[in-house]
Amino acid sequence: MSQRTYNQLWAHVHLELSRLLTEEMPSEPSRPEKDRVVFFQRLAMLYVRYIQIFRQLEKLYDQVIHPQKRRVIRVILDGVMGRVLELKNEMVEKEFSEYHYMDDVLHDLKLTPADLEIPVPRYFISDRSKELQERKTMLTDILKMVEVTESPEPLLAKDMSQEEAIKLIQVVERARQGRLRAKLNEESRNINRMYRTKDPGTAAIELAAVCVQKVWRGYMQRKRAKIARDEEMIFLGMAMDPKYQVPCPAEITAQASEASTRIKQEDYEDDYQKSVVAVTNQLRDVESHDMNKTMKEQIRQWFIECRDATGSFPDYPDAEDGGSALIFAEKDPQQLMEEIAAKEEEDSNNKPKGKEEKKEKGKKDKGKDNEEEEEAGLKMLPSAFLPDLEVGNKTFVDFWQTRNESTNFNQRHEVELIKEEKRKVIEAEIRVQVDEQMRQELAEWKLAVDKDKGGKTKGNAKKKKVSKSGKKKKKEKDFTSDRTLESLCQELVEQGLLKQANNVRLQDYLGDYSYLGTTLRQNDIEPMPSMSDVRQVLSLYAILPLGSQVVHEKAPLIKAILLAGPAGVGKKMLVHAICQETGANLFDLSPLNTSGKYPGKSGLTMMLHMVFKVARLLQPSVIWIEDTEKMFYKKVPKEEKELDPKRLKKDLPKSLKLIKAEDRVLIIGTTKDPQSADIKSLCKMYSKIILIPRPDYGSRYILWKQLIKKQGGELTRALDLSSLAKISDGYTPGHMVQVIQSVVTKRRTLQQANRPLTAAEFVAPLAKIDPVFQEEEEALKNWYAKTPLGKKRVKAATGKEEEEAPVKGKDAKKKRKK
Repeated sequence: MSQRTYNQLWAHVHLELSRLLTEEMPSEPSRPEKDRVVFFQRLAMLYVRYIQIFRQLEKLYDQVIHPQKRRVIRVILDGVMGRVLELKNEMVEKEFSEYHYMDDVLHDLKLTPADLEIPVPRYFISDRSKELQERKTMLTDILKMVEVTESPEPLLAKDMSQEEAIKLIQVVERARQGRLRAKLNEESRNINRMYRTKDPGTAAIELAAVCVQKVWRGYMQRKRAKIARDEEMIFLGMAMDPKYQVPCPAEITAQASEASTRIKQEDYEDDYQKSVVAVTNQLRDVESHDMNKTMKEQIRQWFIECRDATGSFPDYPDAEDGGSALIFAEKDPQQLMEEIAAKEEEDSNNKPKGKEEKKEKGKKDKGKDNEEEEEAGLKMLPSAFLPDLEVGNKTFVDFWQTRNESTNFNQRHEVELIKEEKRKVIEAEIRVQVDEQMRQELAEWKLAVDKDKGGKTKGNAKKKKVSKSGKKKKKEKDFTSDRTLESLCQELVEQGLLKQANNVRLQDYLGDYSYLGTTLRQNDIEPMPSMSDVRQVLSLYAILPLGSQVVHEKAPLIKAILLAGPAGVGKKMLVHAICQETGANLFDLSPLNTSGKYPGKSGLTMMLHMVFKVARLLQPSVIWIEDTEKMFYKKVPKEEKELDPKRLKKDLPKSLKLIKAEDRVLIIGTTKDPQSADIKSLCKMYSKIILIPRPDYGSRYILWKQLIKKQGGELTRALDLSSLAKISDGYTPGHMVQVIQSVVTKRRTLQQANRPLTAAEFVAPLAKIDPVFQEEEEALKNWYAKTPLGKKRVKAATGKEEEEAPVKGKDAKKKRKK
């Protein structure tokens, strides 16, 4: 598409965004909603509409080449991502489930399930491509060094017993003799055939001709019938036309155009950065002197006006309050003096003075409680992203929507915009210098006119500094302050704690949408989530916060996620996919991986300190704990006592508490046997628990189809995928991969032309594997019902939550005291 089309799409996005903002921020506050179902429907509608805006903005940011427009789009894109996460958090709290089914909303908005897919913004990787490449080369170099040090000697031949050697020689010799016998038999058959051939008569020739004709005509007729059947199926819409299965020329040219647009983006960005430096230097050289002069004149004028109005020179505003920026606000000297005095009174009256104030506060609180009791119901939580979205939308409407760009056909940056931005930056820099000079000048004026040495202001400033230093928290001890980041990375790689993530994407985690979710919930049956639901939840909880610093700081903070499910459902793959999509580093703190490393309590402290320090410095980072149930064993098995799996149980939660909103570090635990762990300590560690079940029929069909194709198999009519998906109920994607690799070998792919693949070939190896039985899945569901969110869901389903909800005021206080 052209840049003009993207500009039109941008205008359309802002039109929809402005509608959403007017709904979310009405002039009069909306009344609380008493009906939980109606409130959830409103949340779901907002959630789906924001996802549509998110998808369009991601496309815009990827393809728009104007550098200054891209910066505005980026701010709005981050705001929309954060708002989607906030709505998701509200839906979880109101419905008490990590998974939601919104078939009715999709039907109302005339959307497909594919429109609910959360896109992974491409700028997560593209904006950090150089940094990621450097990090990748550093890791590969360290891994090569480790491999060289571990195996410096050439690989020696294995020691073999005499019996094994004799057996090997016998196998080879028998194979050689078999080949010779086969060759001799073939030669003898050829000789016999030569002696048997006689001179055929005319009758035999005619019979041979008829036989050949019959076979040929039958073959041609079957071929014509197959072509006619395929054409009919294509006409009826029951089969895909082969020409649409291969990318058409228009798609290829569109992809090439998008790639060239990204290259142009980089060039325009480089030009923009150079222009910013040049314009900044020019403004400093040309306008900085005049700015300095005008600021000083305005401040002196303010001194004189304040003295005329109040009879004395004012106190100069502190740098913390903005310095002379307060002076340039549109206020009278008297108002400004009153504001400064009010701030000083607030600082001095921070502490409560006595019982009277407490009583008054208590009365006010009681009044508030009464108001809340009157207006009981469900309300939207305050948003951290709506103000940013409103500012971004206003910027577009006020500036970009009406801007005439007829002369800027190539969509280059605009120098005047850079000047406007940089003037403010330079003005702020100059103001700091001017404030220092004018404070000294004001002190001289006071000394000369008012005979005041200005001791009060200095004393106040000192008091403020003392009070601030008293509030500072203790910093975390740095045990490796004398070491470089490279040396820490090298040690972690050598110990196997820092690993390179496998090259898999989230889209490789195949699975279909759950079409029966809403129907089952309406019949009071809790549906198992589909693989599409799992993909969506992990995009929201892990990928978006790790990819964007703004989103991670303001969105609801998620420090640790637990993936629970049977073996083979793709938990490990999802961890690696999260790392690949966000460019995150992968740290492995699994109990089996850490056993025997860094022994003792001091060693454990050092290991955790190094991992979390490097994870913060090289953020975003993922700390993976495989088989995390071993950390929280109720009773450690005898065979695992030597490994000490519960070693991290106490210290890891302490390190988890140190993760702040600005640290893009996520702990992901995976477990296939959560029942063996202490559920209280496990749920205390992981704030989000995501259940990953075995795939349903739709997901199995897609998995068989795509995995066979990936292995090199051809899908023909002989291969009944529907039956294969039906009989493989209970088998996980890991089982399917194992079966396909055993059947679709290199030799079998060469034979496909004469002997196509059939479903029967996959049944025998599939039968040798034990599936995930219904009892195991039920046990997992029962375990999940004991988690905090599961308990809330059960209470809501039985109606207990609604009974407990209205208890407020005095009764609630009594309960707390008990």
